[in-house]
Parts: sequence; structure tokens; C-alpha cells
Amino acid sequence: MTKFPIEKLKAIQTPFYWYDMDVLRATLLKISENEQKYSGYKVHYAVKANANTVLLEEIRKAGLGVDCVSGNEVRCAVENGFDPAKVVFAGVGKSDWEIEYALEAGISCFNVESVPEMQVINEIAASKGKKACIALRVNPNIDAHTHHYITTGLEENKFGIGMWELDSVIDSLPSLANLELIGLHFHIGSQILDTDPFQELCNRINGLQDQLEKKNVQLKTINVGGGWGIDYEDPDGNPVPDFDSYFATFNKYLSLRPGQELHFELGRSVVAQCGSLITKVLYVKEGQKKKFAIVDAGMNDLIRPALYEAYHKIENLTSDKPAEKYDVVGPVCESSDCFGKDRELAGTSRGDLIAMRSAGAYGEIMAMRYNLRDIAKSYYSE
Repeated sequence: MTKFPIEKLKAIQTPFYWYDMDVLRATLLKISENEQKYSGYKVHYAVKANANTVLLEEIRKAGLGVDCVSGNEVRCAVENGFDPAKVVFAGVGKSDWEIEYALEAGISCFNVESVPEMQVINEIAASKGKKACIALRVNPNIDAHTHHYITTGLEENKFGIGMWELDSVIDSLPSLANLELIGLHFHIGSQILDTDPFQELCNRINGLQDQLEKKNVQLKTINVGGGWGIDYEDPDGNPVPDFDSYFATFNKYLSLRPGQELHFELGRSVVAQCGSLITKVLYVKEGQKKKFAIVDAGMNDLIRPALYEAYHKIENLTSDKPAEKYDVVGPVCESSDCFGKDRELAGTSRGDLIAMRSAGAYGEIMAMRYNLRDIAKSYYSE
């Protein structure tokens, strides 16, 4: 449960990101417990969720690897002390320089998404006298029942190799001498709140493994991506996601082969609940039909509500007045600059501190300077 040191927060220039390091450590401890419980389970942190270096240090100390989706994320992982042998590189559009950098860094695996990408990685690896380890990202055509902007495992999505073409892709590998196939990779979506889609994924993987073994293809790794969700409505009641159920689903339904490793790429569920965006009320504006709480944070500081109408719990940290309903909006010159409509907050006045909860994932990392606004700074509990 996040504890806000109100007097300390009052002294900091708003808006800013506040990170509860105890929540992060409790989350990492639960992940580590599950990783150690099951043989061959390896967890990578999806750095796209938040690349704050203070958080990365805690994640590195907890022993996690890193999942990257750009060359700069690979560089970030290396520069922040992560072992390149625990770094995987995914992404549907890897450029030549990114592939070159990752090869030179000695990462463990490229998660490849198309035959043309395989051909380019093979050419670049050959030019450097190297052999690139790859996992084929397979699109399993599974509906994760999440927002359509963050589903990734349907045939209509841009990601991965279709199951219908997997045999022909496997058959093309002998001609690509500088590639070594070590595994299969999957990622079906994000903010998934029940285990049924993952059970379906396990069944799909089991069938694919049977299919590949008939072609005498043996795999070192299966990578099931991430996607496990968090409780945006009650971050204090559920500060640590239910990782026990998540990992137990794969242990129960996935038939790993002897010695096979199972890799995960968790992002949101690692860092979301430890972070909040703290902002100050500038004005309370009375409309004919509603009240507006106008705050000094904007969509440039937390874009998720504007981008896909994402819900974040909003709290007034400094008022004990009876609750009223407000539209909580920012100063950016866009009607989409709205954090929540008809939200019940303790009676709100100019100068009150407002917390946008569960902002540790896809908050700071997606910040931008639209309207030439400054990038908010970050602060941390002990």
C-alpha cells in the first residue's frame, strides 16, 4: 500500500512522478519467489514500461533480465549493468544499426517477426562473422479480450509470423547459415486480467511443439511474453499483482520438454503500482452541468487516458471535505487532455495535491514536450 508523505510532497514543484520503492521491492520479491519455484523459468523486464534508472537498478538487483524493443533500449540495458546474456530484443521493425549494436553487445536472442527480418539479421551477422540466436515470434491468433490498441496476438495485428506459414519459415532456416533457432516467442496482448487466454496460449504452444518435433526441431526456449494486468481501480488493495496464479497457469497447462527454459517478459505488472503522477489543482471551474478540477499536469505527463481512454484512480491527497464530482483536466490545448470525467474526489480547491495512481508504467516513459511543457521530474520514497 502506497504511503504518501504529504508534507514532503507539498515542498516539491508539481507535476512530478512519485515512486514508492517498497511497493516495487515487494513486487520484485513476489516475482523472484515464483521464478525460483519453477524449474527453468526466466523473467525479463520489459523496459518499454519504464526506463527510469533508479527503478532499473532495483530490477537488476532482483536478478531479472531485460526485454527490449529498440536499439536504444538495448543500449539502456547494457549501460545500466544488465548482463547482455539476459537481454532479448523484440520488435517488428528493427533497423540495421539496431541489429548491429545488439550483435556487438552479445545479447542472448533476437525475437524475429518475419522472413525478411531473418534474412537481414543473417546478412549482418555474416558480415561480422557472428551467429545470431533467434526465436520465431508466432502470432497464435488468440483474443486476449483487452483494448484493441494493446492486443497483439490476432491475425489482424502487425506482429509475428502466422501459424499457417511456420512450416515454410522453418524450412528456410538451413539457407540462413548465420542464424541459430533456439526458441519460439509469443505475446498476445497487455493488461490481461484472467488466465484463460494464457491457458489457450499454452494449448496452442503444446500443439506447435508437437508439430515441430515431427520435423526434428528441438527448442531451447519458449518465450510467452508478458501481458499480465494490474488493478487500476484499487491500487492500495492490490499493490502486487497475482503472480501466483499467472505463473501457476503455465506450470499447469504448458508441456515443456526436458531441459527447456520458459521465458517471460513482464512490464506493466512490475512497475505500474509503484508510481503515481502528483499534480496540483490550479483552478476549480464551475460549469452549467459539471465542475472542472484543472490541474497542472497534462496529457504530455500521462498520455494513457487521452490515447485509449485508460482509467487511473484519482485521489485528492490534501482534502478531507465531503466528496463531489469533477472532470479532472489538464492545461494542454486539446479536449482530450482529460484524466477522468465525473470522478468523485474529496471537495477540491486551488492548491490541493492530486495523485494519478498506477502511473509507474507508461507514464514517465511516454512523456513528451507538447505545448513546450517541461518533462516532469521523478522523486522516490526511501
